[in-house]
Amino acid sequence: MKNFFKDFKAFITKGNILDLAVAVVIGAAFNAIISSLVKNIIMPLISLVTGGVSVNDWKWVITAADEVAGVAESAVYYGLFIQAIIDFLIIALSIFIVLRLVMKAKGGLSLANKSKISKEEKREMKDLGLDFKNTADVAKFREIQKDKVLKEENEKKAKEELERINNPSEKDLLKEIRDLLKK
Repeated sequence: MKNFFKDFKAFITKGNILDLAVAVVIGAAFNAIISSLVKNIIMPLISLVTGGVSVNDWKWVITAADEVAGVAESAVYYGLFIQAIIDFLIIALSIFIVLRLVMKAKGGLSLANKSKISKEEKREMKDLGLDFKNTADVAKFREIQKDKVLKEENEKKAKEELERINNPSEKDLLKEIRDLLKK
């Protein structure tokens, strides 16, 4: 049981879980704002164009109501379905615009930058257990590449220095002889 709570604590405190929780809360608030925009601003304008009839009231009556017989109206409310589609499209567009602005402001990877990752680099990232679609993993991979290049450059310089020491040129030999003669 102790391991269960330890594992649960590790799971719940992972960065991705906390990010997801924040995203859900912000998403709910964002949804309320956009739904209000659609319901209170956009849809009344659409109703104005359609002759004052609200989209929510659009329906196809299957059986009319009969109060004397106690029969309720049976109808297909396709206007509510259209309203839900409009809500979804406007929410999706709004989220896209906000995310695009945030990514540009952060200087994050755009879709165009992601395509600059070569197949070879994608393969290397996979070998390292990194996801090329994850911005943080791409940044980590770029840092690994930079470290690898620096290491290779240092090794090359060390190799050249060792080569120079082991196989000195005539100029280096003459310089050493001159230095010895001065002493």
